[in-house]
Amino acid sequence: MALPLPSPILPMLAKRVDEIPSVSDVWSFEPKWDGFRAVIFRNGDDLLIQSRDGKPLDRYFPELREPLLRQLPEQCVLDGEVVIARDGGLDFDALTLRIHPAATRVKMLAEASPASVVFFDLLQLEGRDLRDEPFHLRRADLERVLAKAEAPLHLTPATKDRATAQDWFKRFEGAGLDGVIAKAISGPYTPDKRTMLKIKHERDCDCVVAGFRWHKDGDGVAIGSLLLGLYSGVGKLQHVGVCASFTAAKRKELVEFLAPYREDALRDHPWADWADEAAQASGRMPGGQSRWNARKDLSWQPMRIELVVEVAYEHMQGDRFRHLAHFRRWRADKAPKDCTYEQLEVVPPHELMSIFSEGT
Repeated sequence: MALPLPSPILPMLAKRVDEIPSVSDVWSFEPKWDGFRAVIFRNGDDLLIQSRDGKPLDRYFPELREPLLRQLPEQCVLDGEVVIARDGGLDFDALTLRIHPAATRVKMLAEASPASVVFFDLLQLEGRDLRDEPFHLRRADLERVLAKAEAPLHLTPATKDRATAQDWFKRFEGAGLDGVIAKAISGPYTPDKRTMLKIKHERDCDCVVAGFRWHKDGDGVAIGSLLLGLYSGVGKLQHVGVCASFTAAKRKELVEFLAPYREDALRDHPWADWADEAAQASGRMPGGQSRWNARKDLSWQPMRIELVVEVAYEHMQGDRFRHLAHFRRWRADKAPKDCTYEQLEVVPPHELMSIFSEGT
C-alpha cells in the first residue's frame, strides 16, 4: 500500500488540566470527542484507518471506506475520531462491539449502527507535509478540504472564544462528549506527545466495593483494581466499573486492609453467578472476557458487601462509568444499601447534530 506519509503516525496527545486556559489569542478550543482516535491515510484508492496505537481499524468500519474515498482529497493524512451517534448522543458501547473477529458480525453492526468520522487536524495534503506548520494554518486547510463534507464525515467545531468553549463544556456532556481540548494556535503537530490540553468532567460517587482483582505483579502481592457496584431501583447490585488509581505502596497496603472482607465472601454474594457462561458473554459481569485482549486475566476475588468507597468519575456510559474511577476516600459512615444510582447527577442529552453548526 502506497501512503502519503509512512505509517504508523501516532497521534498528538493531551495532558489534563483543571480548567480551560484563559490566555487570549493563544489557544483554539474544540469539543473532546469520545470515540476511537484514528489517523486516516489516503493515496488514490489506497486507504488506511489507523488506530491510536498504530493498528489498522479498516475491517471494523467497512461502511467508512466509500465516503472517505469519495470526499477526501486524492492524497492526504487527517487526524480524527471515529464515533457512533444514536438518540442524540455518542454511543461508545456500540463502538466497542465492532472489535469482533467475525466479518459477518461487523457487517451487521455497520448496517444497524453506522459510524461517522469527526476530523480535527490535517497532517499531509497533496504532497505537502504539514506537521511542522502552526495549527492555525493546518486548521485553515482542513476547513477548506472539508468545506463540502457530508455525513458521515464531519469537521469538528473550533473557537478562540473561552466563553464559547465553557458553554460547550457544560452543554454537550449530555451528548456524550468528554470535555474540551485546547490546542496552541502556533503549535506544530507533535506525534505521541502531550502538547495539547484536555479539560474533562469529574464528579464524586459513593460505591460498594464488591470485589477486587490482583495486580499483574502476582496474586497476594498487590491489589490491581477494586470492583465497584451501585444498587438499581429494584435493589440489584450492578457492576459499574473499577477503581485502579493507586500507588505501588497503596496496592500492597490494600492486600492486608481488604483481607477481613474476603472471609465467606461468596456466600450470598449478589455476583456469585459471575462464572456463568451467559453472564460472561454479555460482558456485564466482572469475570467476563475482555473484548480488547482475550488473554487478559479478568478473574476476580469477591468481598462481603460491607465496604463503601468514594470515587471520582468523569461520566456515565449507560449504567457504567465510561473510564476508570479514581479513589478519594473510604466511607465508613455510609451503608452499602445507600449506594444507589439516585446519587448520580443526570445530565440532559443535547442534540448532537447541533454541535456541527456551532463554532467561530
